Amino acid sequence: MSTREPGRGDAVDAIIEQWNRERPDLRTPGMEIFGRIYQLSRAMGERTEKAYAAYGISRGEFDVLATLRRAGEPYTLAPRELSGTLMLTTGGMTGRLDKLERAGLLSRSPDPDDRRALRVSLTERGLALVNEAVTAGLAVQNEAVRAALDDDGAAELAALLRRLLAATEH
Repeated sequence: MSTREPGRGDAVDAIIEQWNRERPDLRTPGMEIFGRIYQLSRAMGERTEKAYAAYGISRGEFDVLATLRRAGEPYTLAPRELSGTLMLTTGGMTGRLDKLERAGLLSRSPDPDDRRALRVSLTERGLALVNEAVTAGLAVQNEAVRAALDDDGAAELAALLRRLLAATEH
Protein backbone atom coordinates (compact mmCIF):
# COMPACT_ATOMS: atom_id res chain seq x y z
CA MET A 1 0.00 0.00 0.00
CA SER A 2 1.29 3.48 -0.88
CA THR A 3 1.86 6.13 1.77
CA ARG A 4 1.02 8.89 -0.71
CA GLU A 5 -0.67 11.91 0.78
CA PRO A 6 -3.86 12.95 -1.03
CA GLY A 7 -3.23 15.74 -3.52
CA ARG A 8 0.55 15.23 -3.38
CA GLY A 9 2.68 13.22 -5.67
CA ASP A 10 6.14 12.78 -7.05
CA ALA A 11 7.87 10.51 -9.54
CA VAL A 12 8.17 7.77 -6.94
CA ASP A 13 4.42 7.89 -6.27
CA ALA A 14 3.76 7.41 -9.98
CA ILE A 15 5.98 4.31 -10.02
CA ILE A 16 4.33 2.94 -6.87
CA GLU A 17 0.87 3.48 -8.33
CA GLN A 18 1.89 1.54 -11.45
CA TRP A 19 3.21 -1.35 -9.36
CA ASN A 20 0.09 -1.29 -7.18
CA ARG A 21 -2.05 -1.53 -10.32
CA GLU A 22 0.02 -4.28 -11.94
CA ARG A 23 1.12 -6.18 -8.84
CA PRO A 24 -1.12 -5.32 -5.88
CA ASP A 25 0.52 -8.16 -3.95
CA LEU A 26 3.83 -6.26 -3.66
CA ARG A 27 4.78 -4.38 -0.52
CA THR A 28 6.49 -1.18 -1.66
CA PRO A 29 7.72 0.76 1.42
CA GLY A 30 11.36 -0.04 0.53
CA MET A 31 10.88 1.25 -3.00
CA GLU A 32 9.16 4.38 -1.71
CA ILE A 33 11.99 5.13 0.72
CA PHE A 34 15.02 4.20 -1.36
CA GLY A 35 13.53 5.69 -4.53
CA ARG A 36 13.21 9.02 -2.76
CA ILE A 37 16.67 8.75 -1.20
CA TYR A 38 18.07 8.16 -4.69
CA GLN A 39 16.13 11.12 -6.13
CA LEU A 40 17.24 13.35 -3.24
CA SER A 41 20.85 12.28 -3.67
CA ARG A 42 20.80 13.10 -7.38
CA ALA A 43 19.08 16.46 -6.94
CA MET A 44 21.27 17.58 -4.06
CA GLY A 45 24.39 16.24 -5.75
CA GLU A 46 23.69 18.49 -8.71
CA ARG A 47 23.01 21.49 -6.46
CA THR A 48 26.16 21.05 -4.39
CA GLU A 49 28.19 20.42 -7.56
CA LYS A 50 27.05 23.88 -8.76
CA ALA A 51 27.98 25.43 -5.42
CA TYR A 52 31.50 23.94 -5.63
CA ALA A 53 31.86 24.90 -9.31
CA ALA A 54 31.74 28.54 -8.21
CA TYR A 55 35.10 27.80 -6.55
CA GLY A 56 36.53 26.06 -9.62
CA ILE A 57 36.33 22.55 -8.16
CA SER A 58 34.20 19.47 -8.67
CA ARG A 59 32.47 17.55 -5.90
CA GLY A 60 35.18 14.88 -6.07
CA GLU A 61 37.91 17.50 -5.72
CA PHE A 62 36.00 19.09 -2.85
CA ASP A 63 35.94 15.67 -1.14
CA VAL A 64 39.76 15.50 -1.27
CA LEU A 65 40.17 19.03 0.09
CA ALA A 66 37.50 18.47 2.76
CA THR A 67 39.12 15.22 3.90
CA LEU A 68 42.41 17.03 4.40
CA ARG A 69 40.61 19.88 6.20
CA ARG A 70 38.77 17.51 8.54
CA ALA A 71 42.07 15.84 9.43
CA GLY A 72 42.94 18.98 11.41
CA GLU A 73 46.22 20.83 11.51
CA PRO A 74 48.58 20.45 9.75
CA TYR A 75 45.93 19.30 7.19
CA THR A 76 48.18 16.50 5.95
CA LEU A 77 47.53 12.85 5.10
CA ALA A 78 49.20 10.06 3.18
CA PRO A 79 47.71 9.42 -0.27
CA ARG A 80 46.56 5.94 0.84
CA GLU A 81 44.75 7.48 3.82
CA LEU A 82 42.96 9.81 1.42
CA SER A 83 42.06 7.07 -1.06
CA GLY A 84 40.86 4.81 1.76
CA THR A 85 38.63 7.51 3.21
CA LEU A 86 37.25 8.45 -0.20
CA MET A 87 37.04 4.84 -1.45
CA LEU A 88 39.03 5.67 -4.58
CA THR A 89 41.58 3.65 -6.48
CA THR A 90 45.13 4.97 -6.39
CA GLY A 91 44.78 5.93 -10.06
CA GLY A 92 41.62 7.94 -9.39
CA MET A 93 43.27 9.61 -6.43
CA THR A 94 46.40 10.48 -8.39
CA GLY A 95 44.35 12.28 -11.04
CA ARG A 96 42.56 14.38 -8.45
CA LEU A 97 45.76 15.16 -6.58
CA ASP A 98 47.52 16.18 -9.81
CA LYS A 99 44.75 18.61 -10.71
CA LEU A 100 44.51 20.10 -7.21
CA GLU A 101 48.28 20.46 -6.99
CA ARG A 102 48.42 22.25 -10.36
CA ALA A 103 45.72 24.62 -9.05
CA GLY A 104 47.89 25.38 -6.00
CA LEU A 105 45.34 23.96 -3.56
CA LEU A 106 47.51 21.20 -2.15
CA SER A 107 51.11 20.08 -2.20
CA ARG A 108 52.85 16.73 -2.07
CA SER A 109 56.09 16.27 -0.19
CA PRO A 110 58.24 13.38 1.04
CA ASP A 111 57.10 11.75 4.26
CA PRO A 112 59.69 12.64 6.91
CA ASP A 113 59.21 9.22 8.55
CA ASP A 114 59.35 7.10 5.36
CA ARG A 115 61.50 8.09 2.40
CA ARG A 116 59.40 5.89 0.09
CA ALA A 117 56.14 7.64 0.96
CA LEU A 118 54.51 11.01 0.31
CA ARG A 119 52.35 13.34 2.36
CA VAL A 120 49.57 15.47 0.87
CA SER A 121 48.90 18.84 2.51
CA LEU A 122 46.49 21.69 1.98
CA THR A 123 48.13 24.93 0.93
CA GLU A 124 46.97 28.21 2.47
CA ARG A 125 44.99 28.81 -0.71
CA GLY A 126 43.46 25.33 -0.49
CA LEU A 127 42.51 25.85 3.14
CA ALA A 128 40.81 29.16 2.38
CA LEU A 129 38.99 27.69 -0.61
CA VAL A 130 37.69 24.59 1.19
CA ASN A 131 36.52 26.70 4.14
CA GLU A 132 34.45 28.83 1.75
CA ALA A 133 33.24 25.90 -0.36
CA VAL A 134 32.04 23.85 2.62
CA THR A 135 30.03 26.85 3.83
CA ALA A 136 28.47 27.26 0.37
CA GLY A 137 27.68 23.55 0.04
CA LEU A 138 26.09 23.39 3.47
CA ALA A 139 24.02 26.48 2.71
CA VAL A 140 22.52 24.71 -0.32
CA GLN A 141 21.81 21.57 1.70
CA ASN A 142 20.39 23.41 4.70
CA GLU A 143 18.18 25.55 2.47
CA ALA A 144 16.64 22.39 1.02
CA VAL A 145 16.07 20.93 4.48
CA ARG A 146 14.54 24.16 5.85
CA ALA A 147 12.14 24.30 2.88
CA ALA A 148 10.51 21.09 4.09
CA LEU A 149 11.34 20.49 7.75
CA ASP A 150 11.64 22.36 11.01
CA ASP A 151 14.57 21.60 13.34
CA ASP A 152 12.73 18.78 15.11
CA GLY A 153 11.66 17.19 11.83
CA ALA A 154 15.22 17.42 10.47
CA ALA A 155 16.61 15.79 13.63
CA GLU A 156 13.97 13.04 13.47
CA LEU A 157 14.68 12.33 9.80
CA ALA A 158 18.45 12.25 10.45
CA ALA A 159 17.90 9.75 13.28
CA LEU A 160 15.64 7.54 11.15
CA LEU A 161 18.12 7.57 8.26
CA ARG A 162 20.96 6.73 10.67
CA ARG A 163 18.97 3.69 11.89
CA LEU A 164 18.15 2.63 8.33
CA LEU A 165 21.77 3.01 7.23
CA ALA A 166 23.01 1.00 10.20
CA ALA A 167 20.52 -1.77 9.40
CA THR A 168 21.63 -1.95 5.77
CA GLU A 169 25.32 -2.06 6.66
CA HIS A 170 24.97 -5.21 8.80
